[in-house]
Amino acid sequence: MSTENEGSAVPPAPGPHPAPPAPHPNPAVPPAPDYEPTAGRQPTASDAPIGSPDAAGQPGAPNPASGASGPGADAGQAGTWWSADGGQQPGGPGEGQGGQGGPGGPWGTAPVPPPGPSERKPRGLVAALLAAVLVAGAIGGGIGFWAADREGDGSDTTTVSAYGNPKTESRAPGSVSSIANKTLPSVVTIEAQGNNGESGTGTGFVYDKQGHILTNNHVVASAADNGKLTATFSNGKRYTAQVVGRAQGYDVAVVKLKNAAGAKLNPLPLGNSDRVAVGDATVAIGAPFGLSGTVTTGIVSAKKRPVASSDGGGGNASYMSALQTDASINPGNSGGPLLNADGGVIGINSAIQSAGNGSGLGESQQSGSIGLGFAIPINQAKNVAEQLIKTGQPIYPVIEATVSTKDSTNGATIASNGTGGSPAVVPGGPADKAGLKSGDVITKLDDTAIDSGPTLISEIWTHQPGDKVTLTYKRGGKVSKADVTLGKRKGDS
Repeated sequence: MSTENEGSAVPPAPGPHPAPPAPHPNPAVPPAPDYEPTAGRQPTASDAPIGSPDAAGQPGAPNPASGASGPGADAGQAGTWWSADGGQQPGGPGEGQGGQGGPGGPWGTAPVPPPGPSERKPRGLVAALLAAVLVAGAIGGGIGFWAADREGDGSDTTTVSAYGNPKTESRAPGSVSSIANKTLPSVVTIEAQGNNGESGTGTGFVYDKQGHILTNNHVVASAADNGKLTATFSNGKRYTAQVVGRAQGYDVAVVKLKNAAGAKLNPLPLGNSDRVAVGDATVAIGAPFGLSGTVTTGIVSAKKRPVASSDGGGGNASYMSALQTDASINPGNSGGPLLNADGGVIGINSAIQSAGNGSGLGESQQSGSIGLGFAIPINQAKNVAEQLIKTGQPIYPVIEATVSTKDSTNGATIASNGTGGSPAVVPGGPADKAGLKSGDVITKLDDTAIDSGPTLISEIWTHQPGDKVTLTYKRGGKVSKADVTLGKRKGDS
């Protein structure tokens, strides 16, 4: 990078240079300081690069959302120009050298004649003011830099050298680069190939030292029935894998490396998703559109966001009470970890809301991130993973009542009939024992508002079989409450 005529933005006053001004008759007014241009002057030992540790002022800290910033980033570019008599006039950036429209005045005006002896003192003040403008401009445009004149080539061009920020380069614990460095070796890119030719790419991460990998069901579904499954680590080593168990309703799956010899299995630490707060920093790692090892950042945008998602393959929907994040996640990020600022996994990236049709992160969905990503809370995913490792099947808490899954704002309505004409409220089931009936509209589960059937399902699935919950419902305009002990269902139906 080079700049033309650095430090020479102030032109000399037109006409002959007047003699130094006589002392001012009013001793209370000090004489104007002399202005000595510094262009071409050799640096002395007292000079310090702007932005160096001993320079006045400190450069601003990089902002991961908007790039580096620093104090005075816009200083010296206010676009003002100073008239010959010391007055200030509005102007725009680049209006002549030093903010003037050329020798003698602004654009379109006649040159101003050299001031007479009585005008020397205001011109001295102008010089001082212009000097201040130049200094401010140097600070604003040169944070973290200093200019050195090129010698011996007869050129007015200056070279600019960048100085590294020690804080940025320290890769301090807790920084995004530190988290990525520790996490990437435990994140794998999963490639699934079905017997019918269907294929997809997703992400997973090391769950334990036995070679179990945690990911999404929709990432591995195509290879679940005698298909081909591979997991590739960040060092390029590829291993074949097999499905241990998968839960379609939760959209969670566990796969295991078939031959983990030589694999560096460092399980990622798990955070506590129940303690996450809106605004907490997040880091997402995955393979968006096959670009393995991609790291993005954001915040927790919301908690307990009810999401019903599908991979577009005609399977049953998955329901989650999700963590919402604005970290950029795209098709291929599915199954990857969502991390907190300590590097702990707080969720499994699972779905996105797109500007087009549908949602989900499978390769069949080619919509991109619009800042609305959803992750399965890790506390729930961990419970499901343990079930899958132990039995190969998921366990779901249920109230044994069929509710409408259509969009609604009033609540979850218990349907008139169940699947295949069966009763919507299973006789002897938890809902029946609590006195719920077809047509009842459930509006709350404990203190959580319920606005639809998917919301009710996703909230129930954050619990365990045997948990007691309180359902608030409406029947015939009357609001009532019922205590329900959740039952259980094994496997996906």
